[in-house]
Amino acid sequence: MSRVFIGLGSNLNQPVKQIKKAKLAINRLDGVEGIAFSSIYKSRPMGPQDQPDYFNAVMEVAVTIEPLALLDRLQAIEKDQGRVRQDARWGARSLDLDILLYGGKIIENDRLVVPHYGISDRPFVLYPLQEISPSIDIPRLGSLADLIRKCSPDGLLKLGS
Repeated sequence: MSRVFIGLGSNLNQPVKQIKKAKLAINRLDGVEGIAFSSIYKSRPMGPQDQPDYFNAVMEVAVTIEPLALLDRLQAIEKDQGRVRQDARWGARSLDLDILLYGGKIIENDRLVVPHYGISDRPFVLYPLQEISPSIDIPRLGSLADLIRKCSPDGLLKLGS
């Protein structure tokens, strides 16, 4: 089994409900066992500011499936919950599920980059991750504690589970 961390985010169509529904869907996947789920955090959007605030959480799971198979299943959950993929980066979305960490693996291909490419400077990822796994090390980047010290929680609001 591999220990995997998934980022969940939404800013459309009742975002908190979207995240909770996605958590349940992830827990129902074959080859995936939920371990921990962070509080939900609210933050200003990255990129264009003419969109609603985002809500984010991090989920820890144990998996027996390969990374791309997990990615396919997560993208199917996004689609089931109304996600429409667009070319615009950082746009509004009903649901965004990202594989943040997959065991200690470094993965770089045309479909998946792990650790997630923006993990080190995103408070809406680092702070929920710290809540459920404070002593984790991130491949190529170092300890989560060191990354947190360099990343201000400016504008991040912890809402609860």
